[in-house]
Amino acid sequence: MEVILDGKHLTIEQVHAVAHEGARVRIAESSIEKVNTCWGFVEEMIASGEAIYGVTTGIGEFARIRVSPEMGAQLQKNIVYSHAAGTGDFQPIEVVRASMVLRINTLCKGYSGVRLSTIQTLMEMLDKGVTPLVHEKGSVGTSGDLSPLSEVALVVIGEGEAYYKGERMPGEKAMKQAGIEPVKLSYKEGLGIINGSQMATGQSALIVYDAERLMKNALIASAMTIDALKSVEKAFDARLHEVRPFLGQNIAAEGLRILYNGSEIMADKSGKVQDGYSLRCTPQVLGPSLDALQYVRRQIETEMNSAADNPLFFPDSRTHLAGGNFHGQPIGMAMDFLGIALAEVADLSERHINRLLNPVLSGLPDFLVEGKGVNSGLMVAQYTAAALVSENKVLAHPGVVDSISVSADQEDHVSMAPISVRKCQEILKNVQAVIAIEMYAAAQAMDFRRPHRPGRGTSAAYRKLREYVPFLEKDRPLYPDINKIEELVRGNEVLGTVEAEVGEIRIKK
Repeated sequence: MEVILDGKHLTIEQVHAVAHEGARVRIAESSIEKVNTCWGFVEEMIASGEAIYGVTTGIGEFARIRVSPEMGAQLQKNIVYSHAAGTGDFQPIEVVRASMVLRINTLCKGYSGVRLSTIQTLMEMLDKGVTPLVHEKGSVGTSGDLSPLSEVALVVIGEGEAYYKGERMPGEKAMKQAGIEPVKLSYKEGLGIINGSQMATGQSALIVYDAERLMKNALIASAMTIDALKSVEKAFDARLHEVRPFLGQNIAAEGLRILYNGSEIMADKSGKVQDGYSLRCTPQVLGPSLDALQYVRRQIETEMNSAADNPLFFPDSRTHLAGGNFHGQPIGMAMDFLGIALAEVADLSERHINRLLNPVLSGLPDFLVEGKGVNSGLMVAQYTAAALVSENKVLAHPGVVDSISVSADQEDHVSMAPISVRKCQEILKNVQAVIAIEMYAAAQAMDFRRPHRPGRGTSAAYRKLREYVPFLEKDRPLYPDINKIEELVRGNEVLGTVEAEVGEIRIKK
């Protein structure tokens, strides 16, 4: 697969393909012309002696100090050196690759004032598998992700550290082994590589990609529970949801109907008039999370295709503008919102687990196992779900509401977007585990409903789980089962099996 970058049309799916699947990148012909034109304009501005932020002046609080053109290259290298101040664990390779393709796409818009050859070096690094080592902590999300992107820039100039062919090594060695000539930075280029939100945005794009598939798995798990507990179908009737026309709610209700359609379990009426909220309000709870996810996708893809840099050069109007397009607030706020939306998915799932395990609510054996007292069944699986849900409640506190002034109060409002992104990543992992536990419990419940069979989609999910996790006849360690199902959820194997049976599960219009 080849991804053509023009600064306008990059998608989350393409970022995933580059980050995870090694898709190659190429600059659109239209962008080559824009980049060359912009660089020519920068050279004109340098020759004119005009003050340009970060080019002929210092940066941050030092913007008041003029720098001679002769010192321009040293300024750009020093910017990279001084901003490479990260700490913590290293970002996964796929996150760094995602950030690199996003930064290339921003530069391809032709407003940043960097040379085409510098962009091509970043592209070569992607295509040949030279991935800088980047610490995950150190960015406040304004002016962009300065610290982590500086660690990318170090390798671009033949310094720092990188992964190449599975080995960690000095950046200079990695570039040499890959046959890539390091860049000798010129005016604006150090700043041009680092002055944007691409590390946070790249990770966000990958989270959104995974979150969309997680939401489909959540619908499958919910449908399995609704099916196994003989839920009252009236709560999911299309007519009921059409008169409250929230898009996510109606899509969720439709998905549930498709998944449990044909259930013999639900056809065996229980005599109930209605179910508890966590069952009959499933569309009303999952629906807003679906709506939130689509909002977040729009925000992330908008940022992916934006000129996130400072200053920006506009050759057509013969001007350059210093502003704040590097500010990570749109990313931080969106990812805080997504964290809340995903945490709610786990909240609902844990309540489903409780209803499956409680014999008073389910009419099934205590904790879904025979031999009351001797066997504890899935009792403690709910404890695990409860622990994860509780952790999510802490993580769902927004990061973007915090700000600590830096750079002698020149940069006196920062987004803290990278913190919001990291929290959302952890929430996503926790929700995957909770959904796995719900599937585990629902499959166990379905076995107790025999000879009645579940619906078409829920049966497909049940069969996939039973390929790996047998019926719990008596107590055994639960963690291998939970972790295996979580692996099936993360790898979209349950989802793939179900969609092969019932068609694509819609989560958006």
